[in-house]
Amino acid sequence: MSGMLKNALGWVDDRFPLTKVWNEHLAEYYAPKNFNWMYYFGSLAILVLINQIVTGIFLTINYKPDAKLAFDSVEYIMRDVEWGWLIRYMHSTGASAFFVVVYLHMFRGLVYGSFKKPRELVWIFGMIIYVALMAEAFMGYLLPWGQMSYWGAQVIVSLFGAIPYVGEDLALWLRGDYVISDATLNRFFAFHVIAIPLVLVILVFMHIVALHAVGSNNPEGIEIKKHKDDKGVPLDGIPFHPYYTVKDLVGVAVFLFIFALIIFYMPEMGGYFLEHANFVPADPLKTPEHIAPVWYFTPFYAILRAVPDKFLGVVAMAAAIIILFVLPWLDRGVNKSIRYRGPIFKAAIVAFCISFIGLGYFGMQPVTPVGTWFSRFFSIVYFAFFLLMPFYSNIGQDKHVPERVEEK
Repeated sequence: MSGMLKNALGWVDDRFPLTKVWNEHLAEYYAPKNFNWMYYFGSLAILVLINQIVTGIFLTINYKPDAKLAFDSVEYIMRDVEWGWLIRYMHSTGASAFFVVVYLHMFRGLVYGSFKKPRELVWIFGMIIYVALMAEAFMGYLLPWGQMSYWGAQVIVSLFGAIPYVGEDLALWLRGDYVISDATLNRFFAFHVIAIPLVLVILVFMHIVALHAVGSNNPEGIEIKKHKDDKGVPLDGIPFHPYYTVKDLVGVAVFLFIFALIIFYMPEMGGYFLEHANFVPADPLKTPEHIAPVWYFTPFYAILRAVPDKFLGVVAMAAAIIILFVLPWLDRGVNKSIRYRGPIFKAAIVAFCISFIGLGYFGMQPVTPVGTWFSRFFSIVYFAFFLLMPFYSNIGQDKHVPERVEEK
């Protein structure tokens, strides 16, 4: 039996580089030996992506992309399809879980300097994934055809109309009609089910290939490729498989435990994962009292609302995302990891996190004068973090970075 397997593997290797791919990206890919728990979120993001694709396939079997049937088809999945409620909750909870792990993954890259040379392209691919993920979530948000889905899409699509010259035509193309209608639902369904998932899978592949080309960063910010033995193996590295595949299984187990708790006991998460208004069929003649996107969009929605002018608000919202792409060239600090950065940089990171969370909170609340002023203040802090980074990233006494990863 062993000989037959070796012959079969040899036959495949002669026609497809299976063993080479396995060795280069797992068995002989040497990762730093000092990864901590913050490095779970990359693998968890892949796990959630697989969950979204698989559960999405099962949902499309019974879902009807028709304005007259969409809401009832979701109810049919929830009530009559065997285990349909579980598949739907896995998908809806998975959407929020995707953004949770992606935000934590981005935060880890921010504090450990994983965007700095030579990983600029890895960061850019990651940011393109983030934008594609937001587009995927927005397209899927309309599909249940509930009140919040309908009116949320109405508000967001109308923002494109604020773009000079091409805005109205772009908004019309997105809707497929002059209002959110059956044509819009069909377009969003096609993008959500086929186009964007295909783009996401390709981008994730490119993200991983780019990462493995330059090597993984680590909490110390030390380049392990600088010190190798006679065989070219990094002295501070260990094979990704089996060491980190086993370690990632621990993170997967903890994640699935929390994921299951949410699915079985609080799938709506108090209206944050599934809004109460979305359990009511879409009614073009009745506007909800408070229209707000899902929680993972609210920081940027708060920036939009903080600007009085609609066009400038759209510009500010777009700039808040675009500025993340140029982060590798804004940080002029020598050290990568926050462990060896000065106190000013650490204070800036804290201020940025507070502003992002604050924007997320006020983006979910109804518009009030106090909330608007807080949103403006947090928006200023958000942009100041990036725009002032070329200056404050060089200020302060950085600590000495050791040459090697020190075992403790």
